[in-house]
Parts: sequence; structure tokens; C-alpha cells
Amino acid sequence: MKHSLLITRSVIGAIGNAISVFLFISPTPTFVSIYKRKSVEEYRADPYLATTMNCMLWVFYGLPIVHPNSILVVSTNASGLAIQIVFLTVFFIYSDKNGRLKVLGWIAAEISFMIIVIVITLLCFHTTEKRSFFVGILCVIFCLGMYVSPLTIMRKVMKTKSVKYMPFWLSVGNFANGVIWTIYAFLPLDQWILIPNGLGAISGAAQLMLYACYYKTTPKDFLDEEKKENQIQMATQAL
Repeated sequence: MKHSLLITRSVIGAIGNAISVFLFISPTPTFVSIYKRKSVEEYRADPYLATTMNCMLWVFYGLPIVHPNSILVVSTNASGLAIQIVFLTVFFIYSDKNGRLKVLGWIAAEISFMIIVIVITLLCFHTTEKRSFFVGILCVIFCLGMYVSPLTIMRKVMKTKSVKYMPFWLSVGNFANGVIWTIYAFLPLDQWILIPNGLGAISGAAQLMLYACYYKTTPKDFLDEEKKENQIQMATQAL
């Protein structure tokens, strides 16, 4: 029974790994658009900054010195961190001066915070159980930040009745990622993975419902352009 549970957990974890990578690369069409227009326009860096902080914390959480036997957590979030660095670099290049200062300021703050977390964890907690508890709480908080960050654009969507600046595939990725890792968290129960991802699934569902509500009122020229960019992106990934 225990052996079967471990196999099931590994399979679900592998699926979750793949979906997480999809979540991390899902904003690619948005950044293709930014590159073509040479401007970030009304897009916000919030989701990518939040995901960067989230990935750094989960990589640390998955290390043997904090939470043993969590290699999938490390590999998934290390990949995500690398992808977010690429996205933020593009965002930085095509932002105005204020946008660049915001990105630099948040990155500096996140790195500083991460250093503080590492020092406190290693110096103040001397067992993996205590370290897992401390870092796990922080992971829950910032994982929620990652899932909720796309909601910052919801007010604009409702005001303009347009989903132009709400990345669809990021919302899909949030929902799928939340669902699969919620299942993983029950094999066996890991509350630090369950809480943020359960709420993340709900957040992703809310984003998709909002997208469905305002999709038809979005200017047709943007939808046609977005569809074309998504097709190009899918063809590129298939090569």
C-alpha cells in the first residue's frame, strides 16, 4: 500500500512538474507581443515578480537541509526561476524609466529578503521539521501572492470590458497548476503545498470566468492578433 502511494505520488508529481513548467512559460505570447511592439504598454510586472519570489522560496524549501525528499519541488521551481529571469529581463528592456526602477527595486528587495530567510532558517532552526515549518509558512504566503498577482489587472478588465491586458494562458496555467499540486499534496498530506495550491486553483478559476465574461467585448482586432501570435508560438515550440 505504501509502495503504491509512493508511485502514485511520483506520477502526480511528474505531471505537476510538467504543468508547472507550462505555467511558467504560459506568458510567452505576452512577451512576444512586448518584443514586437518594443513596449510593455499596460502590462504589469507584478505576476513575474511574485513568481520569482515564490520560486526562490520553494527551491530553498525543497533542499535536503530544509525538507528532505523533495527533488521535484526543487527541479520545478529552479526551472521556473530561470524562466522568470528571462521574462523580467525583457520587461526591463522595454519598460520606461519608472518601470525599470520598479523592477530593479523589487528584485533587490526579494534577494535581500531571501538572504534574511536563509540566515534565520539555518541559524535559528536546527531540525528539518522546524525548518520546514518556518519556510513552509513563507512559501504559503508567497505562493498565494503568485496566484493572486494576475488579479491586479481584474479591475482594469472590468472597467474597460476588455481582456487585452489579461494573459489568458497565465490564467489557464494557474488553474491547472493549482489543481494538480492540490492532488499531490494529499499523497501524503502536506499542508504547506495544499493550502496555497488549493486557493490557487480557486483563483485560476476566477480568472478564467472573468476572461469568459469579457472576451466577447474585447476589440476584435486584438483577439485576431492574439490568436495569430499564439499560433506562431505553438508552431515554434513544436519545432
